[in-house]
Amino acid sequence: MNLSKPATDTQKMTAPWRGLGAWNLYFLGKFVLTWTGHLNFQVVPNLIFALALLIPIAHPMLRRARTVLAIPVAVALLYQDTWFPPFSRLLAQPGVLDFSFDYIVELLGRFIDWQVCALLLMLVIAYLFISPWLRLTTLTLLGFVWLSLGSLQWLLPTTINAPMASTDKGAATTASTAGEPDDATLNSYLDTFYKNEAQRRVEFKQPAVKPEPFDLLVINICSLAWDDLDEVGLRNNTLFSQMDVIFDNFNSATAYSGPAAIRLLRASCGQTSHSQLYKQSADQCLLFDDLRQLGFTDELMLNHTGEFDGFLQEVRDQGQLPAPALGTIPAGLQRTYVGFDGSPIWRDRDVLSKWWQHRLNTDKPNMALFYNTTSLHDGNRQVKADGGTQVADYSSRAQVLLDDLNGFIKELQKSGRRVVIAIVPEHGAALHGDRMQISGMREIPSESITHVPVGLKLINMGDNDQTQPVHITQPSSYLAVAEIIARLYASPALSNGQTVDWSALLADLPQTAKVSENSGTVVLDYNGKPYVRIKENGGWLPYPQQLK
Repeated sequence: MNLSKPATDTQKMTAPWRGLGAWNLYFLGKFVLTWTGHLNFQVVPNLIFALALLIPIAHPMLRRARTVLAIPVAVALLYQDTWFPPFSRLLAQPGVLDFSFDYIVELLGRFIDWQVCALLLMLVIAYLFISPWLRLTTLTLLGFVWLSLGSLQWLLPTTINAPMASTDKGAATTASTAGEPDDATLNSYLDTFYKNEAQRRVEFKQPAVKPEPFDLLVINICSLAWDDLDEVGLRNNTLFSQMDVIFDNFNSATAYSGPAAIRLLRASCGQTSHSQLYKQSADQCLLFDDLRQLGFTDELMLNHTGEFDGFLQEVRDQGQLPAPALGTIPAGLQRTYVGFDGSPIWRDRDVLSKWWQHRLNTDKPNMALFYNTTSLHDGNRQVKADGGTQVADYSSRAQVLLDDLNGFIKELQKSGRRVVIAIVPEHGAALHGDRMQISGMREIPSESITHVPVGLKLINMGDNDQTQPVHITQPSSYLAVAEIIARLYASPALSNGQTVDWSALLADLPQTAKVSENSGTVVLDYNGKPYVRIKENGGWLPYPQQLK
């Protein structure tokens, strides 16, 4: 009898190997979502987590404690495996606290992908049917082996990529090489890009013959990209078809309003990093300061209050602009929309027409207006006749904006005044989203968000009988817009009333490689392929293909 006692103690000290149990469903679900491209599965941390769950523990209370601790770890690891940016980035945005309740509910609903839910439901049913018959832990471990095979390239020698060179036009180029570039290569590319851009300037010169007075109206539109126009079937619209110049490959370089407006206001210099935007800029970089030197009177107008996230103050401080010409709340105008933060938004046609009457009553030979509109911002709601609000879809709001700008151009034409109008959107609306971001989320400046439609039109200026826009297909950004404005002022044809020579006016415009940046997040194009870095000192990933 005594001889059997040690055997019993040994049995209590050890525990049978139980496998992963229900945790198999967690890992198998991840494998399926990785296979469909919805996850960026990280083998090492997931394998460590699985091994921790496989350690045999005899005591029931300790097993329960491990399960309780494992649940939050599993949730955090799942979020880390998604393409979404770090959750801390959302918490770092103070404006999130100002979102209306309706908008928060709408955003939460966008996280639900019903096709993924159906796929996972099928997996759960299959798991419940198969688990009594098969040891699924073996299948899970084989899944880790399968995913690890894709990581064997880490053991191979690093492919040497050619460093970035810069053309005389400023567009970055690289020699084509096989394989993916490593982090050092992409970091070097980015550093060289910014060093090259820091040397670029647009010179605004007084011509020998001063041109006849004209006004410059810069229309800065929030949430309008080519991708959005395609999504709602409005790419071929009347507004852009009547432009004189269209940029087909323009990069707004950011996905947020404040930085986009600052970049436009500093269009006279090359592209800077995001952190440099909030440092003192050289006077020669400020577009409206350059225009003031040529005799323009600068003015500012918004169709919103500009209070959210301090947008108005930021634009005034960083662009050295005056207070809104008609005040932050234009008198006599009724709200058309209510913003995602509950603030009023006025119709563009009403605000622009009111400002134009103000301009006609102002005795200034040249005037430059910076106008910002948020009519297309995500979460806007239509104001009803009774003062309540209702959902306003993007398509209808976009059509109204395009019609309003068309009507305003006709008003300018009837006035007989000479006007240059430049339409430069801030960024897109991210209508359909992608694997890294839900629709409406712009934390990562992907190409679908930063590829915006930019157009210029000359009104009542010379014999401009052009019937089709001139398309600029080269990679471009704000520097090219500033260059065109400088050339227009210095063009003798505008003084003599001659036909505008667009081929000469648009020759050898500065090109800019595709590099876009938000706070801590960078997307760049390298050898025709986009790469993303979602932490300031983190690694680079190929940007995942879009889901539509």
